Amino acid sequence: METTLRQHEPKVVKQLSLAQFDAMFPDEASCRTYLMNQRWPQGVRCPRCNNANVYTLKFKPFHWACKVCAPNPRQPYRFSVIVGTIFENTNYPLRTWFKVLYLMLVSKKGISAMQIHRMIDSGSYRTAWFLCMRLRAGLKDPNFRQLMGIVEIDETLIGGKAENMHLEKRRRLNLAGSKGKTTVIGAIARKGNVVCQVIERTDLPTLDRFVRKVVNKEKVELVATDEHGGYNLLGTGPDALPHEVVKHSGGEYVRGIVHTNTIEGFWSLLKRGVVGTYHSVSKKYLPLYLNEFQYRFNNRKNPDIFRDAIAGC
Repeated sequence: METTLRQHEPKVVKQLSLAQFDAMFPDEASCRTYLMNQRWPQGVRCPRCNNANVYTLKFKPFHWACKVCAPNPRQPYRFSVIVGTIFENTNYPLRTWFKVLYLMLVSKKGISAMQIHRMIDSGSYRTAWFLCMRLRAGLKDPNFRQLMGIVEIDETLIGGKAENMHLEKRRRLNLAGSKGKTTVIGAIARKGNVVCQVIERTDLPTLDRFVRKVVNKEKVELVATDEHGGYNLLGTGPDALPHEVVKHSGGEYVRGIVHTNTIEGFWSLLKRGVVGTYHSVSKKYLPLYLNEFQYRFNNRKNPDIFRDAIAGC
């Protein structure tokens, strides 16, 4: 009986614990050393010209100088370990940045700036909000890889329901139905990664262009969508994709391997985070929140998610 229960337990990826975090980063020097090693695993290089022949400034720890890209030999270009990263030009200790990033990565549905403000005693909510938003910008994956195998495509609306707003506010903003909401389109490979972005329109050119951009034509087995007219041309023409439709309007949600349940599960996770953690997200900053949820989801099986996030910052 115990063996059977153990077989059905969810497989949890062992990641950095809070106790391990505190042991790894007891002070500022340990954080700077860690950042240096992740940023330059082959040795320190100049962030301007990528020159490896730099020399250490003995009077200033974690600072170097490069003569190659300097205006003259007497004025070498000096740089520190945080130059060119999201940690640059800030007064907060690197350990605080690390702590905030760690809390964001281990929280499945995110963590609000107000909660961060309480936990790190940032002095003001605005400071905590700035830290979180800058880290979200750093979580954007620059190495985009097209999706393969069975890929699901779907759109969703992010924003509060007009019916839940105060009548005066609803009248002032002239909101009804989906008006006032932001449209997000996403694609997910079964048991793989997700890609999502904000779009202005849900017309055929916009949806068709997105799908062809994120899907690997040679290695895709199936593209599953709902019956939205914006996907009508995916299975036609010289660049046709193996496209199948599940008709939600007719009460059909699964037909063999044809369904969009995986991407809808991601939408559920995203919306629960927005509603339960952040309460509201403006259209202006929604792409940054998508970065966070996308990065966390795509690294859900990565035991070194914190290390990789630091290396990409």
